[in-house]
Amino acid sequence: MLEQEIARSSEPVELEIVYQDEYFVAVNKPAGMLVHRSWLDKHETQFVMQTLRDQIGQHVFPLHRLDRPTSGVLVFALSSEVASQVMPMFAEHKMEKTYHAIVRGWIEEEGVLDYALKVELDKIADKFASQEKEAQEAVTEYKPLAKVEVPYSTGKFPTTRYCLVEMKPKTGRKHQLRRHMAHLRHPIVGDTTHGDGKHNKLYRTEFDSHRLLLHASELRFVHPFTDQEIVMTANLDETWQQLFTRFEWDEPIIGAVRSR
Repeated sequence: MLEQEIARSSEPVELEIVYQDEYFVAVNKPAGMLVHRSWLDKHETQFVMQTLRDQIGQHVFPLHRLDRPTSGVLVFALSSEVASQVMPMFAEHKMEKTYHAIVRGWIEEEGVLDYALKVELDKIADKFASQEKEAQEAVTEYKPLAKVEVPYSTGKFPTTRYCLVEMKPKTGRKHQLRRHMAHLRHPIVGDTTHGDGKHNKLYRTEFDSHRLLLHASELRFVHPFTDQEIVMTANLDETWQQLFTRFEWDEPIIGAVRSR
């Protein structure tokens, strides 16, 4: 099912649960699905929070968020008390997050981007907010994992290069990874806000890829109630799998387990 079809589908979505204990439940959020209801999206009918609640038969409390077009690990608390204790761990960056993306061009070396980002305001929700806010610290570690050169042109060259990159955000700014990759001139494929329309179109027409190619692969933290290290991983969806096949990225070059 395409990203834009998920939220409007009348068919119930069954979420893949990747972790559950008496305190937490984590799912693999599909691309295109909102985390919870919003007055800005009154026409939508499918939400992760409500779908998961109905699926497991109990209330859930989101501990963080993923942008609608992003897929991957999304964690909920199973009580408001747990949520109030654990949410500061996200605010204090005690959760290690790992993302993977396909970006334009080849990144040759791993690095750390320390580039402050101004608060990104929503045109509707933040219509009356001040536009003069200072830029906030934003740090992202990134590492190239694989490269491909495809026989399609998006400009003056007959071929186009792309790279699979691993990213670990050390801060939590809005659209941080998307904006940081764009700043490096390696925008994430499928990003309609910060990306490059020519590459997005190429992936739609040549690879049947209609989504933002950004996936929250792993979340790692010390369980606050058991002191055990918890590692949650999320499978790659069908779009990612067919791209891995097309690009001959057949080895398990990322930590995320590819769904079967």
